[in-house]
Amino acid sequence: MAYWNVLPAVETLAERLAAVRARIGTAAERARRDPAEITLLAVTKVFPAAAIRDAYALGLREFGENYVQEFAGKAAEVRDLGGARFHLIGHLQSNKSNQAAELFDCIQTVDSPKLARRLESAGRKLEVMLEVKLSGETAKSGADPAALPELIAAVRECPHLTLSGLMTMPPWSDDPEAARPHFRRLRELAERHGLSGLSMGMSHDLETAIEEGATCVRVGTALFGARRKA
Repeated sequence: MAYWNVLPAVETLAERLAAVRARIGTAAERARRDPAEITLLAVTKVFPAAAIRDAYALGLREFGENYVQEFAGKAAEVRDLGGARFHLIGHLQSNKSNQAAELFDCIQTVDSPKLARRLESAGRKLEVMLEVKLSGETAKSGADPAALPELIAAVRECPHLTLSGLMTMPPWSDDPEAARPHFRRLRELAERHGLSGLSMGMSHDLETAIEEGATCVRVGTALFGARRKA
């Protein structure tokens, strides 16, 4: 497991995974929720296929990647992992939609009717989530909350797509509480539109996300450490 840095407090992937699961359990208990309803999505972007295989051996089955081309280079090495599911959690350009539909089981970043239709045209059953932009950051992708009714209708017109919920990426902050208004807003939008899935929260703020209703937390650094610089 030499492909990630060793953090002093937690020496191995197994120990890191146990620590993350304990954090999820504690946060769920505090929020009076069942931890079993919270999916731990292991974010393996920038790590090799070996990292996915190691995590799979420890029981993880849901994996997140940010880039279509990067995962295309790993896919052949992990396709034998029965029950493993792969989520695209990075921005998807419509011209890569066909390739993404072939590689992934879930696209969490659908943000326009055009992209939904492009994924539908691939002809493969896909789970999708709608990425919502809840901050003013120009670098962030996602649909405007006001556009959700049109986007939801467009996805539901696509027989190959199953809409499971909403996803968001709040502005980065060292303070986990800074994300709470964004998480709460996403939950309110999901409730308004009759959606149950909420993909929100990462290594540093997963507790806040769980308290606000997250059903999927996207965890990379707390599991795999920081990528070594060349």
